[in-house]
Amino acid sequence: MISEELFSMETSNPTKVTVEAVVQAPVEKVWRYWTEPEHIMKWNQASEDWHVPNAENDLRVGGKFLTRMEAKNGSMGFDFSGVYDVVEQHERISYTMGDGRTVDITFVNQGDATKVVETFDAESTNPVEFQKAGWQAIMDNFKRYTEEA
Repeated sequence: MISEELFSMETSNPTKVTVEAVVQAPVEKVWRYWTEPEHIMKWNQASEDWHVPNAENDLRVGGKFLTRMEAKNGSMGFDFSGVYDVVEQHERISYTMGDGRTVDITFVNQGDATKVVETFDAESTNPVEFQKAGWQAIMDNFKRYTEEA
């Protein structure tokens, strides 16, 4: 359900969008698969025609990450990067992207399962629902990859 506030696209007060999944794995595994480059490269794409040929991650406050996302046919690609603002092991990660937008991820330990909740500032170029669908597709890939591994 999208509230009216999602359509407020002021730069000083960006629209917050949330995606989530309950992953059937303990928080230690979920954290590892979310943060280690060799795993990031296997799940961080919104569709099968994209892939991640390179990922780097310095998981500490002030540390940087870089994920190279490319279409498999070579038609386009971009670097997804940012700097970590908060790193609380097995609980929370927050970062600021290169364009100043922020992302906050919480990991809720539910025993044999982990709820991952990711809230990000929407950008103003694409419709909010399009952005939410893309980020949710990536979250769904993460869930599938982590549960199957």
